[in-house]
Amino acid sequence: MLARSGDGVNPREANTSSTDLLKSSETVSLSHDTPFLMPHSALILAGFADKNASLFRRFQVPLGDPAAWVDIHGHTIALVRDLEMDRVRQKSHADHVTCPAEHIPPLGLSADRETATAQATVQLLRSKKIETVITDRSLPFLFAWHLQQAEIEVRYDEELGVLDRRTKSDQEIEALAKAQSVTEEVMLIVLRRIAGAKADAEGRLSVDGEVLTSEGLQSFAAMQFLQRGFSMGHGAIIATVPQVADCHHSGSGAIYTRHPVVVDLFPRDESSRYNGDCTRTIVHGQASQTVEAMHAAVVEAKLAAESKLVAGNLASDVHKASEETLKQHGYPTSRGTITDAPSIQHGTGHGIGLDVHEPILLDEGGGEMLEGEVFTVEPGLYGRTDGGVRVEDMLVVTEGEPRTLNRLPFGLDWS
Repeated sequence: MLARSGDGVNPREANTSSTDLLKSSETVSLSHDTPFLMPHSALILAGFADKNASLFRRFQVPLGDPAAWVDIHGHTIALVRDLEMDRVRQKSHADHVTCPAEHIPPLGLSADRETATAQATVQLLRSKKIETVITDRSLPFLFAWHLQQAEIEVRYDEELGVLDRRTKSDQEIEALAKAQSVTEEVMLIVLRRIAGAKADAEGRLSVDGEVLTSEGLQSFAAMQFLQRGFSMGHGAIIATVPQVADCHHSGSGAIYTRHPVVVDLFPRDESSRYNGDCTRTIVHGQASQTVEAMHAAVVEAKLAAESKLVAGNLASDVHKASEETLKQHGYPTSRGTITDAPSIQHGTGHGIGLDVHEPILLDEGGGEMLEGEVFTVEPGLYGRTDGGVRVEDMLVVTEGEPRTLNRLPFGLDWS
């Protein structure tokens, strides 16, 4: 799934259990920065672990109730709802697991669970004589407000929850490889369903008398993933002319022969919570010369980008290699404006892991890439008249040639 610079990701910046994934990570509980080493300071993350990947990575339980993770110079404390304490003790590597009822302030705890968790967190910090906390971009304002009311200084570390998640462990890469393998399995089923369809006199495709639509194919893919223990919480993109001219349009309406269809699937493996992300483009019947030329240029741009996907290189150089290749084929850049003729509308890729879109972006301003980072590489071209073409794989950064986690070919014909 493509990410653009405004999509909430900072451009600067296997069947494996979740517990095993955390055991192999080397920097989960420590910030990279020196303020963490100050006397009377602590690191804090808070919120809902079922929505916050950095919290989940520490708790190893997708908690649907508010919780806080406190790290005081390497001593970690998990503050969770009382009925979750045993589960967190079993799954996480917290040194101590506690609950709000064990940290009641003088005026008592609120009946509101989230407020009570924030109050108890402050009381815990006060008992440890903490004067300063360092936190990440996701700290709920409710927690920040209660910390400020207690005159505990709140400092922001822009790399916390980013840098420690960028480099993936072997077990995390194994989880991503499994997610991508299942994504490709369902991708192939969807592509063959389109390829094997029959076209009526108007060119509409159908299978067993049922007209194929973007919405119907998305539901079909969701069922396939559900049967494999995956979810499509972010939906899917199965789009054709003219909606695909907007590269983020999920697609709607009937699928027609001879028109390119962009199929972008990005499900989550519910057993590990790591994501797959794969895109292929299919044409039922004979593709036009224009679409064949677009496809050839996109594949060439993808290979050019991957040649720069090396530890120590800049992520911006990966994007530049892709964009320059497409420009050499005569395609203009048109970011933010939909065009009739094919154009370049987005960056080249993004980090991926517990979130589909993770820093850093393979785009303008992208910083130095690290060994063990995992990225999608997904150049594309889009226009109202001829449709769109995108091809996307997932790759692991090494000191040499990147390791691809994909096996599917790139072609337009899937019959």
